[in-house]
Amino acid sequence: MNSRHAVLLVEDDASVTGSARRAAVEACPELDLVVVPDGDAALEWFTDAIAKKSPMPHLILLDLKLPKLDGLAVLRTLRMNPVTVDVPILVFSAEYTQADVLMSYRAGANSFVARPADQQQFTDFFCDQIAYWLHPRQRDLHFAG
Repeated sequence: MNSRHAVLLVEDDASVTGSARRAAVEACPELDLVVVPDGDAALEWFTDAIAKKSPMPHLILLDLKLPKLDGLAVLRTLRMNPVTVDVPILVFSAEYTQADVLMSYRAGANSFVARPADQQQFTDFFCDQIAYWLHPRQRDLHFAG
Protein backbone atom coordinates (compact mmCIF):
# COMPACT_ATOMS: atom_id res chain seq x y z
CA MET A 1 0.00 0.00 0.00
CA ASN A 2 1.45 3.30 -1.05
CA SER A 3 -0.86 5.84 0.59
CA ARG A 4 -2.57 6.17 3.95
CA HIS A 5 -5.72 4.20 4.61
CA ALA A 6 -8.27 4.56 7.38
CA VAL A 7 -9.59 1.45 9.09
CA LEU A 8 -12.26 1.43 11.77
CA LEU A 9 -12.03 -1.41 14.29
CA VAL A 10 -15.16 -1.97 16.36
CA GLU A 11 -14.02 -4.20 19.23
CA ASP A 12 -14.56 -4.27 22.99
CA ASP A 13 -11.71 -6.64 23.98
CA ALA A 14 -8.70 -4.58 25.10
CA SER A 15 -6.22 -7.35 24.25
CA VAL A 16 -7.56 -7.50 20.68
CA THR A 17 -7.47 -3.74 20.22
CA GLY A 18 -3.95 -3.67 21.67
CA SER A 19 -2.84 -6.34 19.19
CA ALA A 20 -4.43 -4.41 16.34
CA ARG A 21 -2.73 -1.17 17.39
CA ARG A 22 0.65 -2.92 17.61
CA ALA A 23 0.14 -4.56 14.22
CA ALA A 24 -0.84 -1.25 12.67
CA VAL A 25 2.30 0.45 13.99
CA GLU A 26 4.74 -2.39 13.33
CA ALA A 27 3.51 -4.03 10.14
CA CYS A 28 1.13 -1.53 8.58
CA PRO A 29 2.62 1.96 9.16
CA GLU A 30 0.51 3.54 6.39
CA LEU A 31 -2.65 2.69 8.30
CA ASP A 32 -4.72 5.13 10.33
CA LEU A 33 -6.49 2.84 12.79
CA VAL A 34 -9.51 4.16 14.67
CA VAL A 35 -10.84 1.96 17.48
CA VAL A 36 -14.29 2.21 19.04
CA PRO A 37 -15.37 -0.09 21.90
CA ASP A 38 -18.98 -0.96 21.08
CA GLY A 39 -21.82 -0.68 18.61
CA ASP A 40 -23.24 2.53 20.00
CA ALA A 41 -19.83 4.20 19.80
CA ALA A 42 -19.44 3.00 16.20
CA LEU A 43 -22.72 4.55 15.12
CA GLU A 44 -21.88 7.77 17.00
CA TRP A 45 -18.52 7.85 15.18
CA PHE A 46 -20.26 7.50 11.81
CA THR A 47 -22.92 10.10 12.67
CA ASP A 48 -20.17 12.56 13.59
CA ALA A 49 -18.05 11.74 10.51
CA ILE A 50 -21.03 12.12 8.18
CA ALA A 51 -22.07 15.43 9.78
CA LYS A 52 -18.53 16.75 9.33
CA LYS A 53 -18.36 15.32 5.79
CA SER A 54 -15.23 13.43 6.81
CA PRO A 55 -13.98 10.63 4.57
CA MET A 56 -15.36 7.22 5.38
CA PRO A 57 -12.93 4.47 6.41
CA HIS A 58 -11.57 2.25 3.67
CA LEU A 59 -12.46 -0.81 5.74
CA ILE A 60 -14.50 -1.66 8.83
CA LEU A 61 -13.48 -4.59 11.03
CA LEU A 62 -16.58 -5.34 13.08
CA ASP A 63 -16.76 -7.71 16.04
CA LEU A 64 -20.05 -9.57 16.01
CA LYS A 65 -20.34 -9.91 19.80
CA LEU A 66 -20.34 -6.36 21.16
CA PRO A 67 -21.79 -4.86 24.33
CA LYS A 68 -24.75 -2.49 24.07
CA LEU A 69 -25.58 -2.65 20.34
CA ASP A 70 -24.29 -5.87 18.74
CA GLY A 71 -22.32 -6.09 15.52
CA LEU A 72 -25.26 -7.35 13.47
CA ALA A 73 -27.34 -4.27 14.38
CA VAL A 74 -24.40 -2.00 13.49
CA LEU A 75 -23.99 -3.81 10.17
CA ARG A 76 -27.67 -3.44 9.29
CA THR A 77 -27.64 0.26 10.16
CA LEU A 78 -24.53 0.96 8.10
CA ARG A 79 -25.92 -0.90 5.08
CA MET A 80 -29.10 1.23 5.15
CA ASN A 81 -27.12 4.50 4.95
CA PRO A 82 -26.16 5.58 1.40
CA VAL A 83 -22.89 7.07 2.71
CA THR A 84 -21.70 3.78 4.23
CA VAL A 85 -23.44 1.22 2.03
CA ASP A 86 -20.32 0.54 -0.07
CA VAL A 87 -17.67 0.56 2.67
CA PRO A 88 -16.24 -2.98 2.96
CA ILE A 89 -17.23 -4.56 6.27
CA LEU A 90 -15.45 -7.63 7.60
CA VAL A 91 -17.32 -9.25 10.49
CA PHE A 92 -15.33 -11.40 12.88
CA SER A 93 -15.85 -13.27 16.12
CA ALA A 94 -14.02 -15.78 18.28
CA GLU A 95 -17.29 -17.56 19.06
CA TYR A 96 -20.06 -17.84 16.51
CA THR A 97 -22.64 -20.17 15.02
CA GLN A 98 -23.46 -20.95 11.42
CA ALA A 99 -26.58 -18.81 11.89
CA ASP A 100 -24.34 -15.86 12.89
CA VAL A 101 -22.39 -16.24 9.66
CA LEU A 102 -25.52 -16.46 7.51
CA MET A 103 -27.18 -13.49 9.22
CA SER A 104 -24.02 -11.43 8.76
CA TYR A 105 -23.89 -12.10 5.03
CA ARG A 106 -27.62 -11.46 4.66
CA ALA A 107 -27.20 -8.13 6.48
CA GLY A 108 -24.46 -7.08 4.05
CA ALA A 109 -21.10 -8.26 5.38
CA ASN A 110 -18.42 -8.52 2.73
CA SER A 111 -16.72 -11.28 4.69
CA PHE A 112 -17.02 -13.24 7.94
CA VAL A 113 -13.82 -14.51 9.54
CA ALA A 114 -13.08 -16.49 12.69
CA ARG A 115 -10.95 -14.34 14.98
CA PRO A 116 -7.75 -16.09 16.06
CA ALA A 117 -7.35 -16.32 19.84
CA ASP A 118 -3.53 -16.28 19.83
CA GLN A 119 -2.02 -12.78 19.82
CA GLN A 120 0.54 -13.47 17.07
CA GLN A 121 -2.08 -15.19 14.94
CA PHE A 122 -4.36 -12.19 15.41
CA THR A 123 -1.57 -9.85 14.31
CA ASP A 124 -1.02 -11.98 11.19
CA PHE A 125 -4.78 -12.12 10.58
CA PHE A 126 -5.07 -8.33 10.97
CA CYS A 127 -2.24 -7.61 8.53
CA ASP A 128 -3.52 -10.19 6.04
CA GLN A 129 -6.98 -8.61 6.06
CA ILE A 130 -5.57 -5.12 5.64
CA ALA A 131 -3.42 -6.25 2.71
CA TYR A 132 -6.31 -8.08 1.06
CA TRP A 133 -8.99 -5.42 1.46
CA LEU A 134 -6.82 -2.37 0.84
CA HIS A 135 -4.63 -3.74 -1.95
CA PRO A 136 -4.90 -1.39 -4.96
CA ARG A 137 -6.22 -4.11 -7.26
CA GLN A 138 -9.07 -4.71 -4.81
CA ARG A 139 -9.97 -1.03 -4.57
CA ASP A 140 -9.65 -0.09 -8.23
CA LEU A 141 -12.06 -2.58 -9.77
CA HIS A 142 -14.29 -0.96 -12.34
CA PHE A 143 -17.38 -2.67 -13.66
CA ALA A 144 -18.85 -2.11 -17.09
CA GLY A 145 -22.36 -0.86 -16.82
